[in-house]
Parts: sequence; C-alpha cells; structure tokens
Amino acid sequence: MEPLPVLLTIDDAMAVESFILKPERMARGDAAAAIAGAAHRLSGTLHMGGQDHFYLEGQISLALPTEEGGVLVYCSTQHPSEVQHLVAHALGIPDALVTVEVRRLGGGFGGKETQAAQFAALAAIFALKTGRPVKLRLDRDDDMVMTGKRHDFRVRYEVGFDAEGRIEGLAVELASRCGYSADLSGAINDRAMFHIDNCYYLPHVAVDSYRLKTNTVSNTAFRGFGGPQGMLAIEAVLDDIARTLGRDPLEIRRINLYGPGRDITPYGQSVEDGIAPRLIARLAESAAYSARRAEVAAFNARNRYVKRGLALTPVKFGISFTTTFLNQAGALVHLYTDGSVQVNHGGIEMGQGLYQKIRQVVADCFGIGLDKVLATATTTGKVPNTSATAASSGADMNGKAAEAAALTIRARLAGFAAQKYGVPETGVRFIGGLVEAGETRLPFADLVRAAYLARISLSSTGFYATPKIHFDRETF
Repeated sequence: MEPLPVLLTIDDAMAVESFILKPERMARGDAAAAIAGAAHRLSGTLHMGGQDHFYLEGQISLALPTEEGGVLVYCSTQHPSEVQHLVAHALGIPDALVTVEVRRLGGGFGGKETQAAQFAALAAIFALKTGRPVKLRLDRDDDMVMTGKRHDFRVRYEVGFDAEGRIEGLAVELASRCGYSADLSGAINDRAMFHIDNCYYLPHVAVDSYRLKTNTVSNTAFRGFGGPQGMLAIEAVLDDIARTLGRDPLEIRRINLYGPGRDITPYGQSVEDGIAPRLIARLAESAAYSARRAEVAAFNARNRYVKRGLALTPVKFGISFTTTFLNQAGALVHLYTDGSVQVNHGGIEMGQGLYQKIRQVVADCFGIGLDKVLATATTTGKVPNTSATAASSGADMNGKAAEAAALTIRARLAGFAAQKYGVPETGVRFIGGLVEAGETRLPFADLVRAAYLARISLSSTGFYATPKIHFDRETF
C-alpha cells in the first residue's frame, strides 16, 4: 500500500485543488477591466495564521441515563440543540430522549459551538452502555490537539486605484485551511467574503473563496467567524496603497468609506446608516490623531531600532448568523402567584452577562425588581431547537424572545385589571412593583393572585426571528 500525499498547508492543498467545499465567487462590475484601466495598480499576498481558543474550562460533558433509554447531558457547549441532535444521532434514538442542560461556560469563543458534540456523544454512549453516569473531561494537551482552531488564510489581491488613493477595482483570492471535515467552514468563509469591504465602497470587485481540505484538525468557529480575516485583507490593501502614494493611511481610508451614492455592498445590501465618516472625523479630532502621528514620525526619525506606530481603523461586523435559519430564538416565562418570575431561554452564559440582561428585560416588562426574576439553566427540555450563542446575537435574540413571552402575560394581566377595575387597558400601568389601574393602586403580586383565581394563564412562550435578513446564494 502506497502512502497518500500529506496536505498540511494552504499551498499544498491549492496545488492539487483539494477542496472540502466547492469554491465560491462574489462579484460586482468588471474588476479586471477597472484594475487594468486604473492610474495605479498593486498586487500582494498576505498570510494569516490561526489561534487556539484556550478557554479557561476545557471540553467537558456529564451524561446520566434516564427512563425510556434516554440521556441527560450536562455539557460545556454554546449550542445545546446541536449537541442534543448529534448525541441522539450517535445513540440512534429520537432527539426527544436527549436533554442537554447548560448553566454556564468557562469560556467558548466559538470553540464550543460544534466541537463539544463529540465529547458529549462519547459520554452518552458509555452512560447508556454501562447504565451509570459518565463524565468525560479533556486535559489541556488533549483538548488543544483534538479540537479545531481559527481558520488560517492566504490572501492574494490585485487592486487598481486613482491618484487620490480611491479604489476603482479589486480582485481578491481568499484561501483558507479547513482541515479534514467541513464543520462550519462554509459559513466562516462566506463571512470572510462579506467582510472584504469592511467600511469601504468597492465599485468593481471580484472575490474568490477557496475552502481547502487538509490532513489536519478540522478548524471551526473562532471569535469573529471569518470577519477578521476579511477585514484584515482590505485593511492591508489600503495600507499598501498609502505606502505607494506616500500618504497617511487614515486619508486613504476616509476617501474609500461608504457615503452618499457609494452605499451598496458587494453582496447588494444598502448601507442605511453610514456613520463611519462622522465617527472617524470625531475620533481623529478627540484623539489628536494628526499631532500624535507627527510625534510618532519624529520619534522614529530619532530612533534606529525602537519604533512606534499609530492607526485609526474602522471595523464593520455583521450582527447575525451567516446561516440564515439560525437567526431565531425562543424563551419560556412563568409568573408565579407570589409575583416572582422564572425565565428560561436558549442563550448560553459564558461571562458576557447574558442571564442578567435577560432578567433585566423581563423585570422591566412587569415593572418589578430584578430580585423577583430568576433565569434558570438553559435546557433543551424547556426551550427547543435553540440556536448557538454566537454571532454577537445572544442578548438581542434571546432578549426579544423573553420580552415577547413576558409581554404576552402582561397583556393578559392588563386585560384582567381593566375589566376588574373598569378602566381601558391603556390605563393599566406596571411600575415600581405596583399596578396602577385608574385610581386603584395595588401590589403586583396581589393582581397576579387575583388573575390566577380568575383562571388567567400566567405562563407563555416567546419567539423572535431577526428581521431584514435575506441571502440568495445563487445570485450573490
């Protein structure tokens, strides 16, 4: 048996066209013609390495057998529903027989969005085989060897620009090392393409994305999810333009920003609130950018080995999932007869204060103190089919879902109070732990007890789907 060639790098894989997913292309206008006709042209190559997540708490799962051949899994994961589905698939049982519960994580950064599933599945398999609880915890060395990293990228570009440094045409090749399986590489590389413009208008642009299969660990989500790689590429292009023209890089950046008549992204989205020009002007003034750049230049002229630098760089980031159907969230709110509230939602707490934010949303809806609201551990047994806590959307989506559930209950209470006290529903207010209905003021808990006795439902689910999100892969 002859050994197969080993593909370890982007260059190795590109040389033999080893793709884990088919290449993608995003284009607008005629980039080649615009580059050829420009007053100035440049080309270059940029390499970006990967990083390991190094979360404080490694991958860990505890699986306990339950009745009917099911399993309860306590798992350090950002995506309980995916772990639920994959554990069920590994065991050959329905999803409904698997419950995944998560109270909090000791860090994730994307490393526990998909990677946690394999260890949860192993623990679950052994738990059902032995009929006993099984806990699987990777030590740091095994964790870093076995789990995926940030995708490393190789960027090649050609750019044409005018004497002022304004980009007229740009052609970019984004090649990423994905590893031995697809994992989340499709969406990550898509996002890199969507962020190739950062905050800049590109009138003629062509972006080719290559998702490479290599004989290395399968890379995965990592904070920014492809966005940093795309933005770093265009920022490197602008720096090269500035060096070529002998201009301050900030001047080149400001010339190329989105603005009136220059406000359509390469993928067809309108930039509706383009605040970057105003924001950068304000920051440059408040930070004394020009004066400090002059000081840096003077320092560097005096010092041969020690150098300083200063930059002002904008950052754009899409606050949503590239995979459209993940932009949804659910929540469950219970109001008890003593006026206390329990809320459960699909978000994961990993140090960003998500649970506290959800409690604040619900408390505000009912006009009660934060001490009256408990956020319980995230579990697939209460809120099903959750999305991962990722894409900078955890508080937005789960907060809106919790709000929807709380407002449903509040509307029932308002209707009951309006009928009971003879006022319009608009005249019922929930504030400071009290309910005001016309001239009547009573504690919130008193109204809740009365509503229960009148057989008013005090529980509700809530759902939220992020609006204004559309992406047609066939046309982009």
